[in-house]
Amino acid sequence: MTVSDLKPLFEPKGITIIGASRDPEKPGHVILKIMLENRQRGLLKAQVYPVNPFAEAIMGVKCYPSVRDIPGNVDLAVIVVPARLVPRVVEDCGVKGVKVAVVISAGFSEVGETELERELVETAKRYGVRIVGPNCIGVLCPWTGVDTIFLPVEKTLKDGRRVVSTPRPKPGYVTLLSQSGAFGTAAIDYMSGEGIGLNAFVSYGNKADVDEADLLEYFAEDPRTRVILMYVESLDRGRKVVEAARRVTLRKPVVALKAGRTKAGARAAASHTAALAGTDEIYQAAFRRAGIIRAYDVEELFDMAKALAMQPPARGGRVAIVTDGGGAGVMATDECEMLGMSVPELRGETRAKLEQLKQEGVIPPFASVVNPVDLTGSATPEMYLKTVEILLESNDVDIIIVLALHQVPGIEDPVELARQLAELVKAKGYVKPVLAVDTGWSEAALLTRETFDELLIPSYPIPERAARAARALFEYGCILKERGALESHLKSWRPAL
Repeated sequence: MTVSDLKPLFEPKGITIIGASRDPEKPGHVILKIMLENRQRGLLKAQVYPVNPFAEAIMGVKCYPSVRDIPGNVDLAVIVVPARLVPRVVEDCGVKGVKVAVVISAGFSEVGETELERELVETAKRYGVRIVGPNCIGVLCPWTGVDTIFLPVEKTLKDGRRVVSTPRPKPGYVTLLSQSGAFGTAAIDYMSGEGIGLNAFVSYGNKADVDEADLLEYFAEDPRTRVILMYVESLDRGRKVVEAARRVTLRKPVVALKAGRTKAGARAAASHTAALAGTDEIYQAAFRRAGIIRAYDVEELFDMAKALAMQPPARGGRVAIVTDGGGAGVMATDECEMLGMSVPELRGETRAKLEQLKQEGVIPPFASVVNPVDLTGSATPEMYLKTVEILLESNDVDIIIVLALHQVPGIEDPVELARQLAELVKAKGYVKPVLAVDTGWSEAALLTRETFDELLIPSYPIPERAARAARALFEYGCILKERGALESHLKSWRPAL
């Protein structure tokens, strides 16, 4: 079996929902409804065939008693039937020519039914069907409309209000792999709220067949994937995953959030996936060997994802900070230094150019140009643009964090400043990573951060989050440099748009 075997999982030509239901509360109904709606919107191109031997039609769509009875070609099956029936259903899929089956059904090794899971895998191998799951929520691909997440998009509260409960993120360049379906749904909700675009999400549950290594290899070849995120509870085939990740990380970054770091956490992880989480030290060593960047909480995972998807890796860890608020600059400095980067005093030609801006009256004579470069509350868009331009051209810094506090009176249009800074970075050819901070939740702050993100400058609401994201760019640069691949990677790097 090859990586291309998984293509129907994301770009199917025909989909069958086996276990489609007339009950609106059942997963088989929700999945079918979402797929049909995506097809009506023109997003999903594949034909959708419900299978239910006890129904002639569901939601106006003809049902078939078996996948074998479907007249058209089917290369993706979504299976939502009782566990004991799944092996026989997979056999039917194999006869039909289905390439990939997402087994939503639970009741396998996670509850001690290891023999049933073994039968499922053996049947699938006999017919050349790849299995995602069982005991998973499957796949979401906003680009193609494949969506097996059986949690309803909206819910009705007791007071009659309809609220969005499981929003789908916009199409983007971040791929998320999660052993846990519950974490995955919470994560895509978080991504939607943060405005982070999703390329694909895969929940693989018990990973009886398709595992992290298979998915890493697939997305290494996927042109829409800029960064791969992994939520990991266990790596049952650790050597295979490490070797796959080691190859993949030469081409694109991989970030892992490992759950079960403590003894109690490992016990909790084992309780719902039937997997042994192992000791954290082993995983730390494995990630290091594989070139996987490690995140330690959800916020950090997605902050790193934004930076790695939007900006090139850094050649080093020397950070320049530009701010119009001294306190914010100090906080960013502390966080960078504690994370192993440096905020060096600017000297030589770079310092001379900044001092020249003082002499020319571009920046105030009382501004500090040591690093952080504090433009003070007198900051204007011109000050920011001239200062950042000098830092982009400097050989003394590797990363730039711009703290543009919209509250200062000289920045009348912070959204326009965000556009101008993004245009400057683009005009200079993305020579080094740039991150932005605008603190606050006012409309002005939200619009400014949204503009930065849309124009591929990752933005954050507080300085510490930007520093942690910068650490990922520094770490990925180190990974590539250690393997002699940094300069070639930077030469071929292009912005996502």
